[in-house]
Amino acid sequence: MLTEYIEAAMKKAKYEILPDDNTFYGYIPGFDGVYANADDLETCHNELKEVLEEWIMLSISRHLPLPVVDGIKLVIEEAV
Repeated sequence: MLTEYIEAAMKKAKYEILPDDNTFYGYIPGFDGVYANADDLETCHNELKEVLEEWIMLSISRHLPLPVVDGIKLVIEEAV
């Protein structure tokens, strides 16, 4: 389920070329603080995915809710 969640989130990624230095900037709407900046689109995409994964793990560790993406809702349950 985690893989599907990440893939669905990455499909929502937006990219633009920054006019100041012609680098690529990528972000995912609805995922505050998840962004990347790189010299080429492929590197930007890969870095964005890594940032997303780290953001998910941080959110889980802090018991923060995660956005629902294309009907996929990650619910973290505590083990007893």
